[in-house]
Amino acid sequence: MEDWRDKQELVVMEGRIKVPYRWSAGEVGTRYLESLRDEKRFLGTKCGECGKVYHVPRRNCPHCFAECSQWVELGSTGILETYTVVRRQHPQLAPLPLPYGYGVIKLEGADTGFLHLLYEFEEGGLAPGMRVEAVFADQREGNILDVRYFRPAKGVS
Repeated sequence: MEDWRDKQELVVMEGRIKVPYRWSAGEVGTRYLESLRDEKRFLGTKCGECGKVYHVPRRNCPHCFAECSQWVELGSTGILETYTVVRRQHPQLAPLPLPYGYGVIKLEGADTGFLHLLYEFEEGGLAPGMRVEAVFADQREGNILDVRYFRPAKGVS
C-alpha cells in the first residue's frame, strides 16, 4: 500500500497547548501562603536533625530526610545571590514593565534561596551580595505573587 506522505510535502505546524490545572498546596504550602497573604510574613521550616532552615518551607529535609517540623519566621529582606535582567519584552510573559529581573534571594534567617522577580533598580544597580527587600501586593490572593517583587533595600549600602 502506498503512503500518501511519499508524494506530499510535509507541513509542520508549531503550537503550544495551554493546560490549566489546580492542586492543593498541602498542609505546609497552605500555612506558608496564608502567612504571605494574611500577615505579609515569610515562614520557613527547620530540619530537626541537621538544623537547616528552608525557604520555601518543606516537610522533610532533602539532605538527611528528617522531618522539618519547626516553623521559623524569616525576614522580608535578604541577600541577592545571583540575578539576570530582562530588557526585551516577551509577548506572553510580562510580569512587570521593562527592565525587570529574576533573582535568587536568600531571606534573613534562611539557609536556602528562592527565585523571584526584581524591580525598582537602576541600570547597573544590582550585584550579588546586595540586600533586597520584599514589596507586597496590595491585593493578596494566597500565592507567591502576593510578593510582587524584591527591590534594593532602602537605607542599606
